Amino acid sequence: MNRFREGLIPTILGSAVTAAGYAMSRNNGVNKTVANTVLGFGLAHVVLGTIDLFEHRREM
Repeated sequence: MNRFREGLIPTILGSAVTAAGYAMSRNNGVNKTVANTVLGFGLAHVVLGTIDLFEHRREM
């Protein structure tokens, strides 16, 4: 059975969403509000996933 540390998946997913939001913000054809929303959503996942990684690091 594969055991992933709690918070690893949201951190990786948040990194991908942050990169997508950044790419959207660099494109002139995309609405800036949508691009900033995606960027913020991704950054929130990175922060919350990182908090989980540090919070549960001693349990393994």
